[in-house]
Amino acid sequence: MANSLISLLPVFHLLVLLGSSVNAYWPPSPGYWPSSKVGSLNFYKGFRNLWGPQHQRMDQNALTIWLDRTSGSGFKSVKPFRSGYFGASIKLQPGYTAGVITSLYLSNSEAHPGFHDEVDIEFLGTTFGKPYTLQTNVYIRGSGDGKIIGREMKFHLWFDPTSDFHHYAILWSPKEIIFLVDDIPIRRYPKKSAATFPLRPMWLYGSIWDASPWATENGKYKADYKYQPFTAKYTNFKAMGCTAYSSARCHPLSASPYRSGGLTRKQYQAMRWVQTHNMVYNYCKDYRRDHSQTPECRR
Repeated sequence: MANSLISLLPVFHLLVLLGSSVNAYWPPSPGYWPSSKVGSLNFYKGFRNLWGPQHQRMDQNALTIWLDRTSGSGFKSVKPFRSGYFGASIKLQPGYTAGVITSLYLSNSEAHPGFHDEVDIEFLGTTFGKPYTLQTNVYIRGSGDGKIIGREMKFHLWFDPTSDFHHYAILWSPKEIIFLVDDIPIRRYPKKSAATFPLRPMWLYGSIWDASPWATENGKYKADYKYQPFTAKYTNFKAMGCTAYSSARCHPLSASPYRSGGLTRKQYQAMRWVQTHNMVYNYCKDYRRDHSQTPECRR
């Protein structure tokens, strides 16, 4: 019996190493999946083309949009919302995509030009052999118009976003904004004051466009159209919440089992794991910036 146990020790050690390797590269389970509480939305019922209609194609419930020398493309939700869950499963293009931005975001820029709010999920294109950067951002009442006051947090994902669809979402409530990747919270932006939180109705958008001046390593690498077209695929659209026309009794979906909002301990553990292992930029930790413009960093 003792000899049998001794012979099993190498196998046990291998399993431990494999287990720790998996845990080292993959976030722990959040224990709750808010996307399962929201039904998928038919694209044509929930959205309309915003620009570049000739650069959009629907095929088997997946929308492909693309950028070439002539144009990019974008779409917009039919309804404005004042809170809710907004997501889509997205598959990105592999290879050289420097300078190209693929996005899913909330905004009211058309309703409030020069004084708008915005909540962004943006995929910053990259060069060969380097990972995409997922940038989350929050703009408050005009801080994205000319006088840029971004609130960026950037991540390298723990999987290859070009090999399959993954679900990306924004959960916006009157108290907080939570960014999720495959139901794992990666960032929570709480309302600390009315001056630092978006309160006006916004629409949900998606787009692909050329942002060569800043997208890849602060503009070091530009879009190279010998690799065109640059494509992005979206499916499993979700947009559910309180529209601008809902009654005051409407309550948004929670990111957790708590009806009052917030995250569970397991969700916080998953978020801390992502921020420890995969976050590559945090605006509050950038001491080159003037944080008098971002007072939430000082609290």
